Amino acid sequence: MNDGSSPNSRRAALSRGSSRATGRVTLADVAALAGVSPITASRVVAGKTTVRAELAERVQAAVAQLGYRPDPSARALASAKSSHVVVLIPLLSNTLFTELLESVQNVMWEAGYPILVGITQYQSARESALLESYLSHRPAGLILTGFDRSESQRQLIADSRTPCVHVMELSDDPTLYCVGLSQRAAAQAVARHLLDRGRRRIAFVGAQLDPRTLERAEGFRSTLSAAGCHDPRLEFLDARPSSAALGAEAFRRLITAHPDLDGVFFCNDDLAHGALLEALRMGVPVPDRVSIVGFNDLPGNEQMLPALTSLRTPRREVGEAAARMLLQLIRGEPVETPVLDLGFELKIRASS
Repeated sequence: MNDGSSPNSRRAALSRGSSRATGRVTLADVAALAGVSPITASRVVAGKTTVRAELAERVQAAVAQLGYRPDPSARALASAKSSHVVVLIPLLSNTLFTELLESVQNVMWEAGYPILVGITQYQSARESALLESYLSHRPAGLILTGFDRSESQRQLIADSRTPCVHVMELSDDPTLYCVGLSQRAAAQAVARHLLDRGRRRIAFVGAQLDPRTLERAEGFRSTLSAAGCHDPRLEFLDARPSSAALGAEAFRRLITAHPDLDGVFFCNDDLAHGALLEALRMGVPVPDRVSIVGFNDLPGNEQMLPALTSLRTPRREVGEAAARMLLQLIRGEPVETPVLDLGFELKIRASS
């Protein structure tokens, strides 16, 4: 179609458009109404500045009049990649992951990359299904939680050639990109803190039993073993989801079975919250009789009675740094630090 065609010819061309049968407005419809070629319409919609102002205004008016929205799948076919970034996290009910997700979203939105979120619920089969589904849409990049994947999952990611960044854990593999912290070192810091407080009968409570929880358990064991006071009977490991109710149960069972217990390290703050409430119900003074420490330093810790000591994980910083690293990979830019350790901070409060 000639870019100088009349308004009548544009309306006539639009009325003949095949998209009228499906009801979907296409780029060809926009071009017809604006009286420009499809290539010109495409350039304007893509934000190119090489189109004459008068033609660009006609295209923009047609887009507004028709309510045109670009088709992401068509764009993916044309460019081999979509403009979306996929983020897979275990849960939305855990504040840690929602804060991380918000940081990723903020960075990616500013860069023009909407995100698609998948919730794995710590299930390998669900993660495999999500990966296969999302990778079929050729995302621009992936952000995945941790490294606990089957060989077939890893191969699927590798074969897709999709830039990928892992979060919340670190790896020695030079081919992987990751942003996080050493879960083992963080747990060792908690154990040393309790030892420094003079505690020797220290329990560990772990729920969900995902790889990060198990790494914390290993860090805890190694530090207490080195101090000569590790007792495997003081470990409460439960595959059920982390919750305040489970924390209360764990505390009650441990303090009943081991009256000499003088410290407990909970692998997540909600467990510790439940323990503090149970200690109050049972009349067990914290920290005079037993110190309690949580992990992640989630909101609400300062409002507990007593205020909860916890190890702060930098989840917002992890999300932001991972998103920026992924943008570098998408753009083909060199990544100076492919394994980025953002560390942790022990927030000492009244409970320990």
